Amino acid sequence: MLITTLEHIPGYKIKEVKGIVSAGTVLARHIGKDILAGLRNLIGGEVKEYTEVMAQARDKALERLQGKAKALGANAIIGVRFTTSAIAQNAAEVMAYGTAVVLEEET
Repeated sequence: MLITTLEHIPGYKIKEVKGIVSAGTVLARHIGKDILAGLRNLIGGEVKEYTEVMAQARDKALERLQGKAKALGANAIIGVRFTTSAIAQNAAEVMAYGTAVVLEEET
């Protein structure tokens, strides 16, 4: 399945729009990662522990998004965007959304 932030894919035309799809995941902070992140905050630099967790959350949201689009009969998702929000003191939500479509190659 083609998943892209683009609205139009060169070489393809949209045969059918299946609709908007969205999927997300909620992740809670991990005490072990919090300790390492706290130490890193003291010395500065990238908090790699959180970077890894957020990357995993985006991947999970995309995986779920793809499943929803497949269930609608789509072969692509265009205009994909991500949002994040804090939903509790120690938890964040990562959402992915886009438009599920059926693409066909242009002739």
